[in-house]
Amino acid sequence: MLTSVSDSVADPVFELHSGGKLSVQSTVPLATREDLSLAYTPGVARVCEAIAADESLVHSLTWVGKAVAVVTDGSAVLGLGNIGPRAAMPVMEGKAVLFKQFGGVDAVPICLDTQDPDEIVRIVTALAPSFGGINLEDISAPRCFDIERRLEAALPIPVFHDDQHGTAIVVLAALRNACRVLGRGLGDLRIVVSGAGAAGVAVTRMLISGGADAGEIIVLDSRGCLHGGRTDLNPAKAALAADTNAGGVTGDIASALRGADVLIGVSGGTIGEAALAGMAPDGAIFALANPTPEVHPEIAARYAGVVATGRSDFPNQINNVLAFPGIFRGALEAGATRITDGMKVAAAAAIAAVLSPGELAPDTIVPSALDPRVAPAVAAAVAEAARRDGAIR
Repeated sequence: MLTSVSDSVADPVFELHSGGKLSVQSTVPLATREDLSLAYTPGVARVCEAIAADESLVHSLTWVGKAVAVVTDGSAVLGLGNIGPRAAMPVMEGKAVLFKQFGGVDAVPICLDTQDPDEIVRIVTALAPSFGGINLEDISAPRCFDIERRLEAALPIPVFHDDQHGTAIVVLAALRNACRVLGRGLGDLRIVVSGAGAAGVAVTRMLISGGADAGEIIVLDSRGCLHGGRTDLNPAKAALAADTNAGGVTGDIASALRGADVLIGVSGGTIGEAALAGMAPDGAIFALANPTPEVHPEIAARYAGVVATGRSDFPNQINNVLAFPGIFRGALEAGATRITDGMKVAAAAAIAAVLSPGELAPDTIVPSALDPRVAPAVAAAVAEAARRDGAIR
């Protein structure tokens, strides 16, 4: 463990982070007195008066129309857990860099020194006039569901919890392409989702929105399968139990996987080979816990025709960067007031369609995170869906 700044000198990770990963750069010249008078006083007063008379002009006459707040309370950062707002800042800076690099969207990391949902909602609502969208990040479940829901109701701009919806969108895109590779239909699959936190709930809802059969999805938490007979479920899990697992399967992961075509792991636990052996042949395993997948890819390949992980050092990385830069770019360009289910499904379809039939293969079911085709395709699809759904100013 590093105990001082000097200890990090030879470490390239710490060298890269020295001084942070972000800076502010002017978009206008400030070389002459005239430049100054246009960008600041007295010229800026005319722009202020115009916005005061018509507040919608803030989206075109300031950076608000292309700026996103990346907000966290540090309660569920990566796989590190509740490490607090200061330790969360490197991740939020990184998220802002990805927004700019891949979506051309300006983003500001905001790490809040409170984990009280009421305070978070109050603070973000107060900050919202400075931004065109709010990206919630690394907020623990089930608090994240309530916080997102309340902010969506309170604000006239898109609110998006990436840990939920970004993961879910890329999973849907990947599973659609896995079906193309395997010659299967999404609506014909029996799917097991291991994990009922923020990602697990959102993945399940997204798969249903995308065409999966809700009754053929089984979701598990740390106590086993979600089903209507359980009395220990929070509201989000209870709603899932009511909508899924039509067969009323009970028990552990081995019971759920018996005859299953797809396993999606978003739990961080370990799933043994004995349970995997019960799966139907030629299916898919998405073991997405990071850095340690629920099933190692080499083991998963023994039991599935397509394997995906959350890691960059194995094929088929399920990476949220395929989704959120393009989603916000499209939403901001369209003047969206919210992110609808239709916009999320459109984003997943766009990600899947980036790969041509000739590019698709068992080890290539999603584009690379660095593929320059992705964000523009997602942005165009999301903007069109926003207009179609009537979710624009």
